[in-house]
Amino acid sequence: MKLKGENQESSESSEGAKGQMTAALALVALISAFGSSFQYGYNVSVINSPAPYMQDFYNQTYLDRTGVPMDSGFQTLLWSLTVSMFPLGGFFGSLMVWPLVNSCGRKGTLLINNLFSITAAILMGTSEIAKTFEVIILSRVIMGIYAGLASNVVPMFLGEMSPKTLRGAIGIVPQLFITLGILVAQILGLKSILGNAEGWPVLLGLTGIPSLIQLLTLPFFPESPRYLLIQKGNEEQARQALQRLRGWDDVGDEIEEMFQEDQSEKEEGQFSVLSLCTFRGLRWQLISVIVMMMGQQLSGVNAVFYYADRIFEAAGVASSSIQYVTVSIGAINVIMTLLAVFIVESLGRRLLLLAGFVLCCASCALLTLALNLQPTVSWMSYLSIGCVIVYIIGHALGPSPIPAVMITEMFLQSSRPAAFMVGGSVHWLSNFTVGLVFLYMEAGLGPYSFLIFCAICLATVVYIFFIVPETKNKTFVEINRIMAKRNKVEIQENKEELKDFCTVPGGQAERKGLSNSKL
Repeated sequence: MKLKGENQESSESSEGAKGQMTAALALVALISAFGSSFQYGYNVSVINSPAPYMQDFYNQTYLDRTGVPMDSGFQTLLWSLTVSMFPLGGFFGSLMVWPLVNSCGRKGTLLINNLFSITAAILMGTSEIAKTFEVIILSRVIMGIYAGLASNVVPMFLGEMSPKTLRGAIGIVPQLFITLGILVAQILGLKSILGNAEGWPVLLGLTGIPSLIQLLTLPFFPESPRYLLIQKGNEEQARQALQRLRGWDDVGDEIEEMFQEDQSEKEEGQFSVLSLCTFRGLRWQLISVIVMMMGQQLSGVNAVFYYADRIFEAAGVASSSIQYVTVSIGAINVIMTLLAVFIVESLGRRLLLLAGFVLCCASCALLTLALNLQPTVSWMSYLSIGCVIVYIIGHALGPSPIPAVMITEMFLQSSRPAAFMVGGSVHWLSNFTVGLVFLYMEAGLGPYSFLIFCAICLATVVYIFFIVPETKNKTFVEINRIMAKRNKVEIQENKEELKDFCTVPGGQAERKGLSNSKL
């Protein structure tokens, strides 16, 4: 038990220093989030404003080629492909996460990923000059692949290099930059800026600039220390990376914690998606990731944005001013996500998830009522606006930023890439499904479609309340032990060794047992 006391004393004496934000950690978070996550958000909304001008380009190009105007049905099909290829590409990008991060590392994957974005930016920016709309659709697939990789690798990369006291806050930074990307696309997409017949190719081509900046700057920053130590077996490089990120030399406690994590899972090797799905010891972690990711996308966030324009117009907002109101909603989204960065370490992940989904649930229920009574009760239009704003606030506080943080925290190094691959695939498939199904729901159910989103939010709240634990200020190994009880994995009396894991030989097992006795 001497080792336990020494580790606790060392941890207490260095806790303040380890929890500080250093310049190196801040810069790597900003560069990776701006170079990758920002573009995910940017490309989500970049084609919304110039849509009429892009469709005119499609029609004019077809007319120049064939001499006859494009059939309206064919034009609708082409535009549907332009929109839907992005989330479909995101799904394919998610499938690439596991092999790339294990073979190229987290930083290496981000650098390789920039090539997708730069290629797509060049193609989209020159599409009008080349008089081809096919490359826009192809580029949307490429940007989707880019976003699918970025949306999974950036949270993994930042989560693995952050101290446990800042892991939640830094883990939300990617989502903050996603909302910033959406806002910047909305601003640049104003008709008075680039959202017009002349400016839309530039608007689409600008997406390559953040990638170029990341490609030139990220190589000067360290790789994930956990990847270097646990997967590459290079303790010296991991120690140097940690020293640079923490701004001080004494990183022995974190190195020791990584060794504990390595020993606790060494016999299992790297998890594939198949082995992750069949492994009893990670069953509830995997179910939780699927539920949170489905809840995030199926909670109606895209539907609320879709209805927003109509809601504001019904409240008396002039059609020419709708785009400025949309920008205001985007700004609220950014501000509330920024707030989540500052409160996640004090309030915890679980509370933000519960509060966020409860707000979304209540907003959807009230919005259903308000939209139905809007034709007969004049002030209901203002209640509808309030519901939209409250919904955006709720989603930005919990459902949007927290699930990716939880994937990082609920899995150890060997299973984390496969978990992100599953979570990312669920995220993008759910996104694609909502885009495909919502128009039919809206046509058939009208405002009552929000009751479906309300039920999904409520079911997600119930699941999180009973199953998902709080993970703030806990090491990855500590979180894994908490979930072991939920998975009903037996713990041996003296060594607290998971039944599903093989015994670590000799002195390593003893060291592991002593470390585990902290609980």
